[in-house]
Amino acid sequence: MSITIRQAQPQDAHAVVPLIIDAIGDIANRLTGEQSTEAVIQELTVLFHQEDNRHSYLNTFVATENEQILGILVYYHGEQAVHMDANLVKWLEAKNAPSIVIDQEAHEDEAYIDTVCVAPAARGKGIGTLLLQFAEELTKQRGYTKLSLNVETQKEEARRLYERLGFVITEPWSIIDEPFHHMVKQF
Repeated sequence: MSITIRQAQPQDAHAVVPLIIDAIGDIANRLTGEQSTEAVIQELTVLFHQEDNRHSYLNTFVATENEQILGILVYYHGEQAVHMDANLVKWLEAKNAPSIVIDQEAHEDEAYIDTVCVAPAARGKGIGTLLLQFAEELTKQRGYTKLSLNVETQKEEARRLYERLGFVITEPWSIIDEPFHHMVKQF
């Protein structure tokens, strides 16, 4: 298996958006202001094509093999999130979305792994670990000293993977009123 990780492009939306939804679940409804699956896909595709929000193609990296997208990483710095989320709130307000509260997901001094997801058929092959290691390299290259992520408290297997990779639970966190562990790896 020869996996390449590259910056996502707008034309990758058809493969990336379903993986984002798979990873973030109901958070996708809040981020798009939509309820139906079709509307969430449509609006998340709009956000992916834009350049000013957390799920932009500019913050997304894809793991590919033979041009097929097998996994995704959404990564940005916590300081950028404040501006990106303000843009998202304006976008939601403009479309009269029912919910315009966007929960903070990282501290402003952390690089942040927002989303990691591997396509179901490609799971168990180490692609998720490669994406996490890629995020670590980006963090070091950019001169950041902390890399964080949030994992739902009931996802014990994922938490154990993150711990094996050097992440430690630093505090409880809440996203859309659901409990998460905030995990950080320091460099």
